[in-house]
Amino acid sequence: MKQTKSVDRDYALQPVPQSARQGFWKMFAVMLGLTFFSASMWSGGSLGAGLTFAQFILIVLAGNLILGLYTGALGYIGAKTGLSTHLLARYAFGEKGSYVASFMLAATQVGWFGVGVAMFALPVQKITGIDSTILIAIAGVLMTATAYFGMKALTILSMIAVPSIAILGSYSTFEAAHSVGGLGGLLEYQPAESMALAVALTICIGSFISAGTLTPDFARFAKTKKTGFLTTVIAFFIGNSLMFLFGAVGAIATGESDISEVMFLQGLIIPAIIILGLNIWTTNDNALYASSLGFSHITKITKNKVVIFNGIVGTVLAMWLYNNFVDWLTFLGSTLPPIGAIILADYFIVRRGKELKESAIKVVNWLALAAWGIGVFAATFIPGIAPLNALLASAIAYVVLTWIKNQRNKQEEVVIEKKVS
Repeated sequence: MKQTKSVDRDYALQPVPQSARQGFWKMFAVMLGLTFFSASMWSGGSLGAGLTFAQFILIVLAGNLILGLYTGALGYIGAKTGLSTHLLARYAFGEKGSYVASFMLAATQVGWFGVGVAMFALPVQKITGIDSTILIAIAGVLMTATAYFGMKALTILSMIAVPSIAILGSYSTFEAAHSVGGLGGLLEYQPAESMALAVALTICIGSFISAGTLTPDFARFAKTKKTGFLTTVIAFFIGNSLMFLFGAVGAIATGESDISEVMFLQGLIIPAIIILGLNIWTTNDNALYASSLGFSHITKITKNKVVIFNGIVGTVLAMWLYNNFVDWLTFLGSTLPPIGAIILADYFIVRRGKELKESAIKVVNWLALAAWGIGVFAATFIPGIAPLNALLASAIAYVVLTWIKNQRNKQEEVVIEKKVS
């Protein structure tokens, strides 16, 4: 009986009922907490070092607009159906086929959790001298503990962390910008080595595309479709843009892209540790929560048990993931966008937004898996913006392949009718 209550509280394997839904501001806090992540500052630092400031602003606005629309559409579906990404994937990929997508998404989020734990422990180790292994273990345990309690804990943590990060981070960034001549100094900045705009846009979109694909895991708790869509778009556009700005200004002014490192240099030791901890904690909780929903979907084990297991794995692998972050980003940019794109194409184009019925779920939809492969191929081998190539190619391939199959089925039905008559 206890196990059933645990499943019901997080609704890992069923739609979220209207009685458990949340309003605009609580959902907005959760989604902002998801986007406030230090890894985005790394990417922002890379863009700031390789672009003029005007180019940086243009790329971040364009990239996060694309990311916001992509995640917003997924948020709309999540809020309308009350289903997580993994439960939605069953309709496009089939029951067993969705396990492949769930595994990829869930494993990725465990990886992000590990990166975040290391990103907290290493700077604190430099300042305090405490062994990094001990710090990683403590951070991993604390972050796993809050993820264990689900959306209520995520909401409370986000409502505390989001304003704290925004205020402290903005103050530090303003001081850093002032040290190089303010806005005028930033606009005069010229990179030592220029970065191609297509590469910059790929980094901007690819830096958070994995979390974006899991938007329904959180938006399913929104009271209305409008709330699910708007909170997601605004949060990704504002939150991710702010993280990129913190990273870029820090890199230009001090050579450090992580706002906590900049604050250390500014002598703001305690605020730096606070902002670093809250920043990573909010996103790591979301990552661990989402990964546990994915593995719960595959194994049918309750979410809370999976949270503990995933937390242990992410903590143990933290340093390896931290040291291979660039390779991980490249991996994300080509393999994850097609999952969300296929879910969107299946819901809005193939099913035309109609009510999803359990009876329509196949065992495996090979067309979806084929379209996924086409999307990965497009991201890897076709010139341009890799994540965008993946999104468009997989969605178009899925729609075309499904149309061809439907036409063949109709022709076969006609032939059978003629034979019968």
